[in-house]
Amino acid sequence: MKSLVIFLFSAALLYAASPEDGIYLIVRADDIGSSHAANVACIESYQNGIARSVEIMVPCPWFLEAAAMLRENPGYDVGVHLTLTSEWSKVKWRPLTCAPSLVDSNGYFYPKQKNWDNEQATDAFYNANPDLGEVEAELRAQIEMAKKHIPHVTHLSSHMGATGLDENLQKLENRLAEEYGLDINVRELGLQYARWGSDSKDDAATREQKLFDLLKNLENGLYMIVEHPGLDVPEMQAHGHPGYEHVAAHRDGVTRAFTSDKVKKVIQERNIQLISYKQARDMFGD
Repeated sequence: MKSLVIFLFSAALLYAASPEDGIYLIVRADDIGSSHAANVACIESYQNGIARSVEIMVPCPWFLEAAAMLRENPGYDVGVHLTLTSEWSKVKWRPLTCAPSLVDSNGYFYPKQKNWDNEQATDAFYNANPDLGEVEAELRAQIEMAKKHIPHVTHLSSHMGATGLDENLQKLENRLAEEYGLDINVRELGLQYARWGSDSKDDAATREQKLFDLLKNLENGLYMIVEHPGLDVPEMQAHGHPGYEHVAAHRDGVTRAFTSDKVKKVIQERNIQLISYKQARDMFGD
């Protein structure tokens, strides 16, 4: 009888470990550490909202504040958002290491990951022929700094996708993830990106409604939403680049959507399970 109970319990666990048995959602808040406004908004999106994983940018000026906030919220799953670009026109950050091939003439990271239209361009990380050894040293420094200050870091991700631009960079990221015990690849678990179709020019009410509509219509599976919480305050109003000027209003709308009572209600009514990277691995990994 005891053996039968153990068998049935084990079978139930195996059965439960399938994303097709329910709706599982990772809500990921990117770019904590990049500004004070982003720090406050990312924490708010966890404490009073639906975010369960957050990606930290180690070279940025507000990293130490972000790290302190995250230590106070140990349930917030943290990823090291490997940073090799600095996209804003008036707000910049530099590498932690001496890395001449990774910086522009002012010593900052390049604003773009790659210039797709002009291979000879000098405004992008990849076009500048980055030295792979310098990339590795810089990424190691970022990972080690994050682990030093945030004990519950669980995974890696890539800011603006810079480490996914070619096979060598991707292999490097994978190798570092395995070496540092941060090798959670949610795509391998059958994850689907849940795109809520919200344009950066949408107002907060429209953004909230589009997120509500997405959640109302999700079918069983494992999904992830990636967005950038922020606040519409003077600090963030200074962020922007040609083609994306209304950063503060956009990201404030993200924060409002992530903390919306309407959004939280539909999640509860549909029994959508909000989970983190670590929980996804523990539930659905081999």
